[in-house]
Amino acid sequence: MTAQYQVQGSVAVITLDNPPVNGLGHATRLGITDALQRANADPAVQAIVLTGAGKAFSGGADIREFGTPKALAEPNLLSVILAIENSAKPVVAAVHSVCMGGGLELSLGCHYRIAAPGCSVALPEVKLGLIPGAGGTQRLPRALGVEPALNMIVSGEPVKSELLAQIPGQKLFDKMAASADSLAAEALAFAQEVAAVRPLPLVRNLPCKHPQGDAYFQFARNMVKGMSKNYPAPLKCVDAVESATRKKFEDGMLFEREIFINLMWTPECRALRHVFVADRAASKIPDVPDTTPKREIGSIAVIGAGTMGGGISMNFLNAGIPVKMLEMKQEALDRGLATIRKNYEAQVKKGKLKQDKYEQRMSLLSTTLNYDDLKDADMVIEAVFEEMGVKEKVFKELDRVMKPGAILATNTSTLDVDQIASFTGRPQDVIGTHFFSPANVMKLLEVVRGKHTAKDVLATVMALGKKIKKTSVVSGVCDGFIGNRMIEQYSRQAGFLLVEGCTPAQVDKAVEKFGFAMGPFRMGDLAGNDIGWAIRKRRYTEKPDLKYSKTADLLCEMGRYGQKTGAGWYDYVPGKRDAIPSAIVVDMIDKHRAALGVTPRKISDEEIVQRLVYSLVNEAAHILEEGIASKASDIDMVYLTGYGFPIYRGGPMLYADQVGLFNVVQSMNRFAQNPLDDAAFWKPAPLLARLVAEGKTFN
Repeated sequence: MTAQYQVQGSVAVITLDNPPVNGLGHATRLGITDALQRANADPAVQAIVLTGAGKAFSGGADIREFGTPKALAEPNLLSVILAIENSAKPVVAAVHSVCMGGGLELSLGCHYRIAAPGCSVALPEVKLGLIPGAGGTQRLPRALGVEPALNMIVSGEPVKSELLAQIPGQKLFDKMAASADSLAAEALAFAQEVAAVRPLPLVRNLPCKHPQGDAYFQFARNMVKGMSKNYPAPLKCVDAVESATRKKFEDGMLFEREIFINLMWTPECRALRHVFVADRAASKIPDVPDTTPKREIGSIAVIGAGTMGGGISMNFLNAGIPVKMLEMKQEALDRGLATIRKNYEAQVKKGKLKQDKYEQRMSLLSTTLNYDDLKDADMVIEAVFEEMGVKEKVFKELDRVMKPGAILATNTSTLDVDQIASFTGRPQDVIGTHFFSPANVMKLLEVVRGKHTAKDVLATVMALGKKIKKTSVVSGVCDGFIGNRMIEQYSRQAGFLLVEGCTPAQVDKAVEKFGFAMGPFRMGDLAGNDIGWAIRKRRYTEKPDLKYSKTADLLCEMGRYGQKTGAGWYDYVPGKRDAIPSAIVVDMIDKHRAALGVTPRKISDEEIVQRLVYSLVNEAAHILEEGIASKASDIDMVYLTGYGFPIYRGGPMLYADQVGLFNVVQSMNRFAQNPLDDAAFWKPAPLLARLVAEGKTFN
């Protein structure tokens, strides 16, 4: 049972018991209504307390039921709340820890509410592209006041119970408990106190007005519109709350439900719900159960104090884990330390970090020039130059000095983790941890599982990723892993587009209009065009038949490596990052076209976007087929958190599903006819062809 029932004196206690956050799944909803019936039928029961077991009152909908018939099965949440309102005996919600979404709506249906301090209260549905759908937009403004309620509903952010209790005139909480520990006893006493009070108070009967209604809601719309580009739900939140002030309660409920159902079918909502589930699914590894033992990680060593090493170190310092950083020369260590200090001091200056926290983090950092000083670390992460010979020297040293059971991780972005593991006598302890730059900011962590990587090592690193607040996605071993292997095809297409008639600015603008944070040429300038050049030189030897546009090589031969040299695909003014279209680059591309005998053609933004995005999709289908990624949603998370793919489109794989895989393949067949493109690449990956033939999708 996911809802427990017991009688204590004259009070029946209904306890939601559906770990981890007492999600309101069908069994739980049924348990609540059955318990209500039982309590109302028992003459010894005078009042009812509704609470949650463990670390939550309720976090709302049970995500395990998303998209299944159980999610809509009666009693749905609206029916449960109606049953509570119609209870002949008072129902007191005893909320603690977490009271969010449907959990808050459930409590608003109760006759009374008592809250423990420190409880996180929220209606976060807007983050899924929805509005609250079980009365939240109608009851919360009545209980809390129109303005604070609208702020909570539009932002979706949690607010602590004690702050809400201080809002003048609020009727959200009838009583605040002294502590979480005393909540149960205080709720019982409060239930006995109100047992005889009639009529039973209902939030739906409270008045709901704003003194400057028209002006306030117009102001709210203007503010929300400016902040919610590409997302329809926030403005609909304003509409629904306004209806609470203008309509009868029942009519407002119908209006809320209509908006909720219409939003459910929008591509933005589907994308955000997909991201919500995909984020949690990324940590699930088919052959590594949650019960897999994990190694104790009490200290970290980092090899390299450069940009990556320093950024990686900050992640662990932020999480309270001691770090020892190694470099070969004192000057390099000093530079690395200075950069870390500068980053933290900038946060202090902006008010994002308190001075004592900064000092505490720096106190966890120590440095050394000697490998032997790393011997006691539980895990070491190598962040040295991306060259196999350099990695070999480092890992042979680590194999010599690190204690048995220490995890040896490489921050390589493209190199063979299995080959790196072979430099040690303990390949089972070796794993890839591909951080993205800047490592202290970017959310993505590609966790690369080698052929011999032990399951407990993988489980430990995934748990550690969560601790340092990363979105960790498992990849198998291949050149470039998931993200960089795909981005290579995307970059190749960008190069072909230049030869055929585009300018770098046209390609970037089309992709940024689609929603990418940055187009391929601005991204190249930021990362350093010489990095891609080094990879292409390797490709020319390894894969001589692979087609490339030579424009990027010509750019690098001019010394235009990007922002770091003040010139790349764009020109840059010293001290600024604004990308200024370059006449020199456009002239270089024109001359290259002429040398090839290519007459430039007009290329639409639609074609630009399709070629770039579908190149990601086709390469990703190969990655799935090969087992490099275990599921399509993992690939979406890589691109959403590491490569600036628009969140409201849900990632390349979900986007392809929404366009229709048949339509994607039809476009690919058309691109294959282009003599300046790579016809071989546009042959659909076997998995993609199979899904189209079977009428299926990636997700």
